[in-house]
Amino acid sequence: MSEVARTYGVARSWIYALLARYRDEGEAAFEPRSRRPLTSPSAVSPGVIELIVRLRKELAGQGLDAGPHTIAWHLQQHHQVRVSPATISRHLARAGLVTPAPAKRPKSSYTRFAAEQPNECWQSDFTCYPLAGGADAEILTWLDDHSRLALSLTAHRTVTAGAVLGAFRAACARYGPPASTLTDNGTVFTTRLLARGSAGPGLLELELRRLGITQKNGRPGHPQTQGKTERFQQTLKKWLAAQPSQPADLAALQGMLDTFTDLYNTRRPHRSLNRATPATAYASRPKATPATPAPGARDHTRPGRVDANGAISLRTAARLHHIGIGRAHAGTRVLILIRDLDITVIHAATGELLRTLTLDPARDYQPTGAPKGRPPRPK
Repeated sequence: MSEVARTYGVARSWIYALLARYRDEGEAAFEPRSRRPLTSPSAVSPGVIELIVRLRKELAGQGLDAGPHTIAWHLQQHHQVRVSPATISRHLARAGLVTPAPAKRPKSSYTRFAAEQPNECWQSDFTCYPLAGGADAEILTWLDDHSRLALSLTAHRTVTAGAVLGAFRAACARYGPPASTLTDNGTVFTTRLLARGSAGPGLLELELRRLGITQKNGRPGHPQTQGKTERFQQTLKKWLAAQPSQPADLAALQGMLDTFTDLYNTRRPHRSLNRATPATAYASRPKATPATPAPGARDHTRPGRVDANGAISLRTAARLHHIGIGRAHAGTRVLILIRDLDITVIHAATGELLRTLTLDPARDYQPTGAPKGRPPRPK
């Protein structure tokens, strides 16, 4: 046995195993065998596979996202079954439910941006939609940049400057005015590209100036700047196309838009929000406001981490300050919202408000006010 093992460069135990197989099976012992394990305790059961296939068909039939990550969310939330997206993707491919997509531009090549707070920036755009009778309608969207919450979704025969202003005011009445807006250069949003002197400020522009809201417009011919509304409209049209009937008039279309708004905001998990719903993301953080800071004031956001002593550091006017948060939060990642000397500290993952204060420039350490020797209780 040892000589054969040395000659062929194999283990003696393998020689013994082959001889045992040969005694039992004859020449069949030397045929290649499957490496599949005899048992697979963690394998997905046939019932779960059927559920994966059914969810794929149901979601796709409703015009909703039916990818592996979304199916995994529905399995965990509604059926208490945890299956990885990779496993779901594999079973969808085996069932013939996956259509190979052409090669796409890698995600790492895109420059992504998102507002840090709800109401920090609202995006708006409109798109055409055909009615059942052959007439065309237009759908106007107002979307929160941070949470992707659909603030307003309205149907119009033609979107006008007055319609834009009316929808904006209605959204402000419900959610509060934003700190800024982002739109393309359509004349219903801005007149800045019209010939000089041919028109004054548009209705939306005048409203934004009155409220102290910053107006931002994308570069002409570059719709990627308003990518969130473009993607939202794609999701909306896919859902509309999956409905049993096409709306015959604006009232019917508006009813469908109201149904979709509720579904999108409160029941549909959003991949870019770590599978949270837009309504949850919108409610989890303090809201930005359009208040104009005093001359020279700073208005920005920065990340941080609570140190072992329960404090975070912040440099203001070339001086380093330490802000007490509490040792109970040591190691916690936070988001620091800075408006001049007004500081708000929130939990970066949950949006929980940890502390608000007005910074005292004369003090290096900004105490929590809790009794010494006892960490402050989380608010």
